[in-house]
Amino acid sequence: MNRISIKLGLLFLAFILLIEVGLFFYLYTGLAATRISEELESLRLRGNSHREVLEKHHDSPTLSHVALMESEAETDVIITDESGKVIGSSYPLVKGARKTVEQWAGHSFKYRGEIIQEYQKEKLYIATASPIKISDENVGTVYMFKNTKDIQEMIARLQHHFYIVGIISVLFSIITVFALSKFITLPLIRMKQATQKLSQGDFSVKLGAHSRDELGQLGTSIQTLSSDLHRLKQERNEFLSSISHELQTPLMYLKGYADVAKRQSNSETEKDKYLTIIQEEAQRLSQLVKDLFQLAQLDQNKFLVQKQNVNLHSYLHTIISHFDLALKEKGVELHLNCPQETEVSIDPERFQQVVINLLDNALKYSNNGTEVSVIVRELPSSVTITFKDQGMGIPSTDLPYVFDKLYRVEKSRSRKSGGYGLGLSIVKEIVEAHGGEITMTSKLEEGTIVSIILRKKDEYADHSFN
Repeated sequence: MNRISIKLGLLFLAFILLIEVGLFFYLYTGLAATRISEELESLRLRGNSHREVLEKHHDSPTLSHVALMESEAETDVIITDESGKVIGSSYPLVKGARKTVEQWAGHSFKYRGEIIQEYQKEKLYIATASPIKISDENVGTVYMFKNTKDIQEMIARLQHHFYIVGIISVLFSIITVFALSKFITLPLIRMKQATQKLSQGDFSVKLGAHSRDELGQLGTSIQTLSSDLHRLKQERNEFLSSISHELQTPLMYLKGYADVAKRQSNSETEKDKYLTIIQEEAQRLSQLVKDLFQLAQLDQNKFLVQKQNVNLHSYLHTIISHFDLALKEKGVELHLNCPQETEVSIDPERFQQVVINLLDNALKYSNNGTEVSVIVRELPSSVTITFKDQGMGIPSTDLPYVFDKLYRVEKSRSRKSGGYGLGLSIVKEIVEAHGGEITMTSKLEEGTIVSIILRKKDEYADHSFN
């Protein structure tokens, strides 16, 4: 009974049955009241008809004729004079008719006729009274009676029909409601099964978007989540394998060259060579650990940004000057195009990581003899910094994920050039911590363009990353 289709079906069924009971009760009471009113009106009109005849011929033969007519009919009649004395009646009379006449003796009735006994289940009859007037003087009354047996049989038949229709309607409602609830909840059940698979590490989830409503959108979201989790799991495994390899390599060099450097037969030149290698590998290992620690800080929202106003031209020029030797060795020209007076509010130390990382990537993947450009464009409300290279570019399939944590383009190439898949994700977090935006466009064998948009005015000069 915990299935959502059953719960939803029972809830819908309760509402529908409540509505059906209300409608059936209203319809039944309305039909029954209408039929009873028709019987009473028919009896009143019959009494008025006799009254009109007696007003024209108020004599014994006419009285006998009226009484005889009602003796052969389903209705009964009692005719009284002006004092209430019975002067004619049909035979046999319904039980209690004479007593009713005695009770109403001397009463002045409306000329159109009046109903003196409404239908009641415990009463044996219904009754009307029509006054007889000749020359505007009351000379008697025509009392009409009808047994309620026919009305009760009519109501019983009506109830029987309503019971049959009600049972059929309830059965049809049950079938329809549970079929519809199952149809509605089937996508939810499939989504529940899909999420159970995801929680168990099974990402083989197939949820087709069969509709454009909220359920269809939810199914699409779960399918997207499954794909993202599967990709992240693969990237995590690749990252852990890569980190294991990257940690193992410098550690192996450190241990190996440390053992070699300890040999007594080594010359001073050889010792210096081995110690230099040990130092380089130690720095490489230190940088990797530093990046991992910084990534952990980003994930735990402990990344602090302390802003201050900085002249962007001199700031970028100082950072770029550190790349002079590397640029000359590779034969790559770097051009800076930045207005002298441009100022931005940034954390100099944090934002330096952004610039160095992007320039380092541009240099690594640029061919000899190409150009790298840093272009700054100032607008009234923002400053855009664009890094443009003429390198090998990034495949379009990888471009949407380059800023994701742990993601690396062409894993073997990245490992060879020393990348861990951390740099660009850290760059993105730093830029966003400054309230900015970063985008990347690229074409294979044509180059890559990275654009950073920073707001010129910020109400907060010092805040933490969220």
